[in-house]
Amino acid sequence: MIKAIINGCNGAMGQVLTKIIDEMEDIEIVAGIDKNIDAHKNNYPVYEHICSYEGKADVVIDFSNPGCFEEVLQYGVNKTTPLVIATTGLTPENLVSLDEASKSIPIFHSYNTSLGVNVLVSLVKKAAAILSESFDIEIIEKHHNKKVDAPSGTAYMIANAINEELNNSMKFVYGREGKDAKRAKNDIGIHAVRGGTIPGEHTVIFAGMDEIVEVKHTALSKNIFAQGAIKAAKYIVNKDNGLYNMNDIIKEA
Repeated sequence: MIKAIINGCNGAMGQVLTKIIDEMEDIEIVAGIDKNIDAHKNNYPVYEHICSYEGKADVVIDFSNPGCFEEVLQYGVNKTTPLVIATTGLTPENLVSLDEASKSIPIFHSYNTSLGVNVLVSLVKKAAAILSESFDIEIIEKHHNKKVDAPSGTAYMIANAINEELNNSMKFVYGREGKDAKRAKNDIGIHAVRGGTIPGEHTVIFAGMDEIVEVKHTALSKNIFAQGAIKAAKYIVNKDNGLYNMNDIIKEA
């Protein structure tokens, strides 16, 4: 039985994780971490700080916010506990810390734990390699009206994957405004839409002369992200120190 800590347990994703894990037989939640300790009634103890938990854990699943990131990372290193980091909005400094910590513990990091989104990333990399010479590339992401960061971590993940495929020759442009907003050849446009209860939608547009190719992923609920994070947790607990992502799971599927 895998013993998991959920960081951000009383948030929307934390509660989805709680519900799904409660129905599983090979993984259990031994503790939750959240600034709002009493926001929900959980069947596990909840602490404000992860360092307050003194029991055993096999993995930490982090769906909180960047403000808690360094504390979770330090806990993982100090306790030699594998981490699943699914928090978005991390800074470049956070990513440096993440890379350094992965030398001491196994860390799974993804801005989007949906298998479908990661297949999309693989597809658009191939498309970019073939089409970029004569096609313009735009990314549109849509999320619910409570999402704080924009563009989404997934939009950045997609854009970075395309840029890496094209030898980092592209420039990110965030929306367009004004009378001199003509796109340059090496632009990747990134546009954020916020409204209602949209769980998440990402569309990559390759617009060429007289033809358009679109690759799109639509999340119909948060369950897909929770299921992906649980899959990542089961994957990472037996891995050697290092940094892993969803591509590693796909390759071994």
